[in-house]
Amino acid sequence: MGRLDGKTALITGGASGIGRAICQSFAREGATIVCNDLAVEAAQQVVNECGQQKQGLAVKADVSKSRQVTAMFDKVRKRFGRLDILVNNAGIGLENAQVRARFNKVIAKQRAELATQGKITTSLEATQNLTDQDWERMIAVHLHGTFYCTREALKLMEPRRSGKIISIASICGMTGCAGAPHYSAAKAGIMGFTRSVAREAIVSGVNVNAIAPGYIDTPMTQAVSDAVRQAIEMATPAGRFGTPQDVATLAIYLASDEANFVVGQVMSPNGGYVIA
Repeated sequence: MGRLDGKTALITGGASGIGRAICQSFAREGATIVCNDLAVEAAQQVVNECGQQKQGLAVKADVSKSRQVTAMFDKVRKRFGRLDILVNNAGIGLENAQVRARFNKVIAKQRAELATQGKITTSLEATQNLTDQDWERMIAVHLHGTFYCTREALKLMEPRRSGKIISIASICGMTGCAGAPHYSAAKAGIMGFTRSVAREAIVSGVNVNAIAPGYIDTPMTQAVSDAVRQAIEMATPAGRFGTPQDVATLAIYLASDEANFVVGQVMSPNGGYVIA
């Protein structure tokens, strides 16, 4: 028997990276998978990989759009009549290519300054150059998306007095990450939102928690330069980036009955990069 037998699980941003690993891991534990992504063909491929061509569902929706989220949950309601697990995973990184290039260039310069001068004098200047559009898109996908999906999930879960909601935050929300003020703000918001909703929903039998990963090998982190990657690995006691499976394993636990007494927690698989 699997730890999630008989459960229906919706994973947003499930077509790649952490989301894909969670879909596959949940399926192995017996859950029926609803894989959401803007790339719906890739989402369907994940459903197929899970061996759920018939019982699973791939659904396209931009989680930053309230109406699209409502429509997605309507499909879940009509198809399954219930939802047992929601994983708010959909997210974006530094999408602006110019911003990424400048980030990698300045980080290399900062490392050289540290090696030759013993201190860093060049600022990333990320905040002063951050555009309204980039700020708003980041907050919309991560924070608004988590809210929209959680709101709809509770409408299905609370009447049944059962459910698990897991939101993917980040160590950037815990400590702040230089060069990513919008990403850090969004992830910190998810953590605060998680704690608030957890206090509210547990009286209806719904457990709400978050996972705040460290640096994980995904398509999102492949954009960092070799110099940045080496610096991160040196700052991580485990000496490596995490794998999507490192996060998925924790998600299985939080989605299972084993975590019924875990409420409003932010758990952080990060290889020791952040130890609180």
